[in-house]
Amino acid sequence: MSGGATWQSAARPPVRTSLARASLALAARWFTRLRREPAGLTAALVQPALWLVLFGNLFAKGTVVRGTSYMAFMTAGVVVMTVLNGSLAGGVEILFDRESGLLQRLLAMPISSLSIVVSRALFVVLLSAAQVTMIVCAAALLGVRLATGVPGLLIVLGIGVLFGVGVTALSMAMAFALRGHSQFFGVTSFMGLPLVFVSSALVPLDQMPSWLASLAAVNPMTYAIGAVRTLVLQGFLWGPVLSTAAFLAAFDVAMLALAVGAMRWMTLRGGAGLD
Repeated sequence: MSGGATWQSAARPPVRTSLARASLALAARWFTRLRREPAGLTAALVQPALWLVLFGNLFAKGTVVRGTSYMAFMTAGVVVMTVLNGSLAGGVEILFDRESGLLQRLLAMPISSLSIVVSRALFVVLLSAAQVTMIVCAAALLGVRLATGVPGLLIVLGIGVLFGVGVTALSMAMAFALRGHSQFFGVTSFMGLPLVFVSSALVPLDQMPSWLASLAAVNPMTYAIGAVRTLVLQGFLWGPVLSTAAFLAAFDVAMLALAVGAMRWMTLRGGAGLD
């Protein structure tokens, strides 16, 4: 009887950890690492505010924005640019996990593969939320006031989270699909600046050449900027804000599916590790 009970216990499959619990546990290691690198954290928080000062003063005289200052107009652009840059780099740590063999061990554990993607996205968007808060504080010191106040800031953070999750998932999909660091950095570097310039981050759409404005109109970044700019400059206009939230939620679902699909494809071809 005892031997049979022991055999049954040994044959029992491991208990699968829930998606939420696994995601939080995996995200905790990123926060632990960040806490051990105070210089990197300080730079990450200060740099976006510096962009606001530099870009806001550099382009102010050459860009006409009706009804507001260029600094106020630019605030929304810097908010979304910051989320974009952090999120595009979100997949790089996956490459290091592949290189060290940690990713192979994670995939062998009784956890959902989606938790690997969600944990990284959670870390990136929370760091981005802190950066966005710093940008808004810096903008306030420069005379920019959110038309929606503190409640509006919370919605701005929500828009940033929705945009950041999708871009982080896209970055992770590339980290799973590409074969090394040089390919990853090459692709993300190629994507970063065009996404910024083919958007309304720096210039209103009506001041762009028509062909460029047409491209910018289908850029997810433009949607996020438009919603944030509405909250900063105009107030609670729920139509554009809610439509943007719905669009970005659909974008997130598509990118998360792409990331999980890329992870499974990587596993099938035996590429969880890097040479």
